[in-house]
Amino acid sequence: MSNLNQNRRKRLNEVSEKISELKEILELIHEEEEEYKENIPENLVGSERYERSEECLGQLEEAIENLENATDMIEEAVS
Repeated sequence: MSNLNQNRRKRLNEVSEKISELKEILELIHEEEEEYKENIPENLVGSERYERSEECLGQLEEAIENLENATDMIEEAVS
């Protein structure tokens, strides 16, 4: 059982909810960028534009994973 009082536990749960909302937004942006990359004409595959899109997707995936980790850590602290 956590040593957190009810107020701190409530605030951490609110933070976790906000992180989840931000994660959902990032996932939507990731989907949009994935669709953008898929619609790049074949003759531009491997171009700087294509490479930047792939790099952006990787960074978004890492950000999403980091937010998931933050939520998991908060849940552990609250429990």
